[in-house]
Amino acid sequence: MGLELTPQEKYHLITRNLQEVLGEDKLKAILKERELKIYWGTATTGKPHIAYFVPMSKIADFLKAGCEVTILFADLHAYLDNMKAPWELLELRTQYYESVIKAMLESIGVPLEKLRFVRGTDYQLSKEYTLDVYRLSSVVTQHDAKKAGAEVVKQVEHPLLSGLLYPGLQALDEEYLKVDAQFGGVDQRKIFTFAEKCLPSLSYAKRIHLMNPMVPGLTGSKMSSSEEESKIDLLDRKEDVKKKLKKAFCEPGNVENNGVLSFIKHVLFPLRSEFVILRDEKWGGNKTYISYGELEKDFADEVVHPGDLKTSVEVALNKLLDPIREKFSSAPMKKLASSAYPDPSKAKSVVKGPAKNSDPEEVVPSRVDLRVGKVLSVEKHPDADALYVEKIDVGEPEPRTVVSGLVEFVPREELQDRLVVVLCNLKPQKMRGVESQAMLLCACSNGVPSHIEPLDPPVGSCPGERVFVEGYENGQPDDELKPKKKVFEKLQADFQISKDCTAQWKGKNFMTKLGNISCKTLTCGSIR
Repeated sequence: MGLELTPQEKYHLITRNLQEVLGEDKLKAILKERELKIYWGTATTGKPHIAYFVPMSKIADFLKAGCEVTILFADLHAYLDNMKAPWELLELRTQYYESVIKAMLESIGVPLEKLRFVRGTDYQLSKEYTLDVYRLSSVVTQHDAKKAGAEVVKQVEHPLLSGLLYPGLQALDEEYLKVDAQFGGVDQRKIFTFAEKCLPSLSYAKRIHLMNPMVPGLTGSKMSSSEEESKIDLLDRKEDVKKKLKKAFCEPGNVENNGVLSFIKHVLFPLRSEFVILRDEKWGGNKTYISYGELEKDFADEVVHPGDLKTSVEVALNKLLDPIREKFSSAPMKKLASSAYPDPSKAKSVVKGPAKNSDPEEVVPSRVDLRVGKVLSVEKHPDADALYVEKIDVGEPEPRTVVSGLVEFVPREELQDRLVVVLCNLKPQKMRGVESQAMLLCACSNGVPSHIEPLDPPVGSCPGERVFVEGYENGQPDDELKPKKKVFEKLQADFQISKDCTAQWKGKNFMTKLGNISCKTLTCGSIR
C-alpha cells in the first residue's frame, strides 16, 4: 500500500495520533526520496497487556505507509533496568514476548513477513558494540545518564550502575539497527533527546524520534504491568475482562484520564476506522461512529452512557484477544507462560517443614492497597456522635462507605470534596451498625491532646490512583488483609510523618506517580 501513497499521505499515516515528533523536516525529506526505516523496542520485563495494542496499531500505520519496521526485544535492557528480568528468566521472557507480540500483530492483521524481529543480545554483546559503550561512557556524565533514564528506568535511592548504562545502550541501538527513526512512548523523551545529543559525539547521525502519548490505565493513571487493576492481561479470561472493565474509571461526561475512551481512540479507531456503541433499543439502539471526535463529544454531552461504552469496548477487545488466547491455549505455550512468569506464591511454598515461631510471609508495604480517594459526602453517624459516615470515590463504579472517628478533629466542611488517602483491602467491619469498607488515613501528633489531619495526595491526583512506598511500587496488594495476621498493624508501627510533613514508612516516602503524600502542618507524628 505504501507505494501507492504520496509522501504527504505517508507522513500523515506515520504521525497520526502521535504526541510529538522530533526531526519533522528530516522525516519529510526522507519520505520524498525513499521508505523510512524505523524501530520500536520493548524491554522484556513484566507481561505485555492490552496497552501494547497502542504501539501495535502504530506499527500497522508504519507498514501501511511503506516503512521498513524492526521490532527489538530488548532482553539485555530488561536485565539492566534494576534486574526487572532475572538473568535466569531472561531467555524465557524473551521467548514469551516474541510469541505474544507476534500473536498480537496477527490479531490486528499485520503481516509478519514485512517485519524484522531482533533480540538485543544478538548484537549488544559484540566487540564493536561493547567498544562503543565504553566510548560513550567517556563522554556522558553520571548526571546526564540518570536524568535520561528518569522516566523509564526504575528509580531507587541507591541506583545500580546498570541503570545508568541503559540510556546509552538505547541510543546506540539506533546506529546498530541502521534505522532512520525510533518510535516509543512520550515517557522516553529524555532518552530520545539524550540520543540526539550523544550519537553525534561518536560521529553517528542524529535520528528522528516519534512519540506516542501515554494512555491512561483503567484506574485513570498510566496503564502498568505493576498495577494489576490498571491493566487487562492479554491472556485474561472473558469474565476477567468484564470484571476489570466494570471497575474501570469512566465517570459520566468526563473525557480526561479516561482509559476506556483512550483505548478506543488509540487502538480501536485506527484499526477499524469506526466504533460501534452497543445499546438497548429503548436508549436509541446501536450507533456507529466513524469519527472519534464525534464519539468523545457524545460522551462528554452524556449522550453515551459509561456502561454502554464499557460493554462495547468489552466486545471489541475480546475479538482482539480471542486469537491470542487460542494460540496460548496449547500445552507448549502454557508451559512457556508459567515458566517465564512463575507464580511467586508457589515459589515461596517450597519450604521443607514449617519453622516454629516464624512468620513465613514477608510484611512489606506493597501488600496494602492504598489509593487516592475523593470524599463525595460526609454525614454524622446516626448512632455515634464521634463518628462520620463518608462516601469516598476510590476509582470504582460505586463509592465506598467509610466510617471514621474524626468528628472531634476535622470539621465536616473540611472533609467534603477533598482528596484523601484510603486503605482499601481491610476486611469490611460494622461500626455501630454501619459497614465501613475502607479506612481513611490521617497524620496524628504525638502530643496530648492529639491533633489529626487527613493525608494529602499531590495536587492533580485522581480518585483510584495507587499510593505506594518508594521502592515498593512493583508489588501486588493482598486481595484482603487477614485480621489474624495483622499485616497492616505491623506495617503501621513504622508509619510516620517527617520533619517536612511527608508521610513515610521506615524513612521511605509514600508517593503517587505525581509526587509525595504529605499533611499540612503536623511534623514528626504518626499515621493512623
